[in-house]
Amino acid sequence: MAENTFPSKTEIGINENNEMLPRLGYVEPYEGESISHYLGRLRRFKANSLPSGYSLGTIAGIGAVTTRWEKLYFNPFPSSEELEALGRLIRVQVERMYEMLPPKGVTMKPRPIRLCGACYAEVPCHRIEWQFKEKMKCDRHQLGLLTKCTNCETPFPIPADWVQGECPHCFLPFAKMARRQKRY
Repeated sequence: MAENTFPSKTEIGINENNEMLPRLGYVEPYEGESISHYLGRLRRFKANSLPSGYSLGTIAGIGAVTTRWEKLYFNPFPSSEELEALGRLIRVQVERMYEMLPPKGVTMKPRPIRLCGACYAEVPCHRIEWQFKEKMKCDRHQLGLLTKCTNCETPFPIPADWVQGECPHCFLPFAKMARRQKRY
């Protein structure tokens, strides 16, 4: 007897009203990764190829709010409804998305964008903790956080735009910038 080869409704994304739901290709979040960096990687993933944070928010049904998150602006803080809508689309648990956001009560400093080249060499992603207002050094490597390229002094773009992990002006890799970070 032949097995049923049709996918279940949840595999193809059909809700209880038999409406097709959009699904994007899955991208695994890195440990400690900021939501800005993650959303940029998600949009650029070959199976997704979304041109902007706005396009992602539109598909998720939450509008332009994802554009603000990519810029590390969290006022107002993302609601559980917004995170649930995005989570359904990208197949990431809401609890996991909260880990990509600043903890409640922690003040963010969205500009300038900060970076630890040594951390980036280990795991190529922007960490949300680097943007905490009180954070001026990497606790792991005891190095001062960078705010611009160590070669040409170009400020770092928002993490959602980090395509190659390098300075957009002189193309120095972020990982190589660790050599010029000041030790604390």
